[in-house]
Amino acid sequence: MTKHITATRKEWLAGRIELLKEEKELTRRSDELARRRQELPWVRVDKEYRFETDKGSASLADLFRGRSQLLVYHFMFGPDYKAGCPSCSSIADGFNGIAVHLENHDVALSVVSRAPLPKLQEYKRRMGWSFPWASSLGGDFNFDFNTSLTEQQQHEGTVEYNYRREAAWTLRGIGDSLTKGGEGPVAEIAAMTGTDVATYTRERPGMSAFVLEDGVVYHTYSTYARGLDALWGMYQWLDRAPKGRNETGVWWRRRDEYEPLPQNAGSCCHAAEAHA
Repeated sequence: MTKHITATRKEWLAGRIELLKEEKELTRRSDELARRRQELPWVRVDKEYRFETDKGSASLADLFRGRSQLLVYHFMFGPDYKAGCPSCSSIADGFNGIAVHLENHDVALSVVSRAPLPKLQEYKRRMGWSFPWASSLGGDFNFDFNTSLTEQQQHEGTVEYNYRREAAWTLRGIGDSLTKGGEGPVAEIAAMTGTDVATYTRERPGMSAFVLEDGVVYHTYSTYARGLDALWGMYQWLDRAPKGRNETGVWWRRRDEYEPLPQNAGSCCHAAEAHA
């Protein structure tokens, strides 16, 4: 017997219609926020950033690939990682199909990480991805857009992330309140990248938007941390599932690391036949 509230279809419909009013208000609010994002002033990018891509060395303007707009996902894959961040990998699983639609709407999508290009290419093949992925190793791009930091910044408390200054971290690389003395979800995910907590957390997730106009690149928007929730496809589905996110820890894996699911289709029928 379920412990959840149950009701008649009529009672459910009344509750659903009441909830719909709030969902519509949220949609209108989301539309308004999108408009305000587009109204933010543009900041001219004068620094000459260089990237290594499948097609060779490239500038930031080259990443536009003939489009006037560029969306960059800052993927957590540092030079010392053995594999990409599993959380970023889950988000990136949705990029292949999306990138095609964006490119046909004057928007280029590029993923950028600090790992060397051969390491990114190998991981990309493993995951079966086709979207453009550039290495910014040796440059300032990730640092300037607050998705990478140095060990010195970690210990001096000069980290700027998600538009606020973080306090100095412990020798483990991140506050004890997050790792519970070196253990916990952050440490678990760090191990999945083949690194320790300090190394893992020197990279951060984020996305940045740029526009190219009259040969000049402008930075228009960046978001980090929970600001990426809307780009994480599986969570948008889970938020609409009966039990929601239903999390007690890090449950997701890279999609090629899950245990094979049991094939239950028709199992009831087979069981009945076996006992007939």
